[in-house]
Amino acid sequence: MKKASKIPITKIQRASKLVKTGAKVGVNYLKYYGNKITDTEEKAREQLNKDNAEDIYDSLKDLKGSPLKVAQMLSMEKSILPRAYVEKFSLAQFSVPPLSEALVLKTFKKSFGKFPSEIYDQFDVKAYNAASIGQVHKAEKDGKKLAVKIQYPGVSDSIKSDLALLKPFVIRMFNMKGKTSDEYFFEVQDKLLEETDYILEVQQSKEIVNACKNINHLAFPNYYSNLSSKQIITMDWMEGIHLSEFTDRNTNQKTANQIGQALWDFYMYQIHMLKKVHADPHPGNFLVSKKGDLIALDFGCMKTIPLDFYNPYFVLARKETLADETLFVEKMFDLDILRKEDPKEEFEFFKAMFHEMLSIFTQPFHVEEFDFSDAVFFGKISEFGERYSKNVELRSYNASRGSKHFIYMNRTFFGLYNLMFDLKAQGIKINNFMNL
Repeated sequence: MKKASKIPITKIQRASKLVKTGAKVGVNYLKYYGNKITDTEEKAREQLNKDNAEDIYDSLKDLKGSPLKVAQMLSMEKSILPRAYVEKFSLAQFSVPPLSEALVLKTFKKSFGKFPSEIYDQFDVKAYNAASIGQVHKAEKDGKKLAVKIQYPGVSDSIKSDLALLKPFVIRMFNMKGKTSDEYFFEVQDKLLEETDYILEVQQSKEIVNACKNINHLAFPNYYSNLSSKQIITMDWMEGIHLSEFTDRNTNQKTANQIGQALWDFYMYQIHMLKKVHADPHPGNFLVSKKGDLIALDFGCMKTIPLDFYNPYFVLARKETLADETLFVEKMFDLDILRKEDPKEEFEFFKAMFHEMLSIFTQPFHVEEFDFSDAVFFGKISEFGERYSKNVELRSYNASRGSKHFIYMNRTFFGLYNLMFDLKAQGIKINNFMNL
């Protein structure tokens, strides 16, 4: 894979890159209109999505930082984005062109006033893997194998301007209107800024490791504050394969169930006991050890869940609430999904849409044990998403609905459900976290 010897850092450089990408997308649309004459609409649209996904991702991987992080987030929205985008954007999870050795050394010198060879006994200047905000290197010190995460230069400084450039694209994609869209963007902006503060990440990582260390079949690395800085994190090197690689090759249902239960317990314990959650559940943040333990990594994206959101959110997850129209509507108001000023037609539309969605999505919370290998359950989620993504009536309404806290809570559950389905985990005890 080609290495990045420099990254566009200034606003002009980064805006220029996105403008060039927009021009390529424009050309792709011209080809699409031509293809519709000689081919079917479906095939022409499929080729358009493929061309656009490739051109957009090629631009974002060069920019790195927040644009690539947004792509990573969108790759988890399998029921919203066309498959071509999901497949291409998912590369942002752990397959990005790494920094050149010269940039790696420069980052160390800036952070510590020293080169890696002066800090570690051994340090591999070639990246082991690279993602949206940083890349990982192997190192050794005092007989310990270490993983050293290095943040890309300029990532933190460019977040606000990058999101301002991306905002029109995302607003069009999700049909967002009004001041709510600003609240959503500030929420994403604040979280991305937190993710680039590696001192904060080390602190959060230690807190989560300490709080969740007793969960069965779950392991974490140790984090070393004295070998970390604003742009560098040093932690234990953990032996294992990425969760996606495990799900591709695994044939042992018992191991899949064991890992699935550990993953589910990890998230339920955080949400219900800590009121704070690791809101970045993609395969690149988890490994599986040889003995079948789940290894959790990367706690830069932690979402605190305020009680005035937590309470109505999980009341809506109850089967009894879905059967009680008055209580259901009350909690929808509490979460700003429905509003007093909504026209009657729009009010009824969103009430019905969200009732159907929650009736499907909350099914695991209505039973003691759940089968996450159930293709019918996940088929209903996909069908719902696909149906409403094409709904003409929905496009005429303001889709900016709900508390800003939905962004990362929904991201957490969509990501968690996808991981559980990929594992094909069966017999998962939903409330097992209460016994920890």
